[in-house]
Amino acid sequence: MPYDLKLADRVREYLAELPGLEIEEKEMFAVLNFMVNGKTCVCVSDDKLMLRFNPVLQEEVAERIGYQTMLMKGKEYKGYCYINPEGSKRQTDFDYFLGLCIDYNKISNKSKKKGT
Repeated sequence: MPYDLKLADRVREYLAELPGLEIEEKEMFAVLNFMVNGKTCVCVSDDKLMLRFNPVLQEEVAERIGYQTMLMKGKEYKGYCYINPEGSKRQTDFDYFLGLCIDYNKISNKSKKKGT
């Protein structure tokens, strides 16, 4: 199993409760990516959440239980992180993390399409 199906269902249920969102799911590289209004919002990777959040909140998020730094090419990738199962087990924590993603999704830019 490339990603935790129960965790993916929790994300689906959370997003389904929010009005006015265009939600698309994309499986890629053994990760389930939840696109909200055309932008990556949150992913499920193995048994972890992968968050996209406002980079100015990096230090605050890093203090939360379950936080794991996202590294790309050996460098910390600001505005992204993993949350291990311990960090999203409680519903209040799960809601906090997904709320961060939704809040940032409202102000973030769409990725530029290749070749444009």
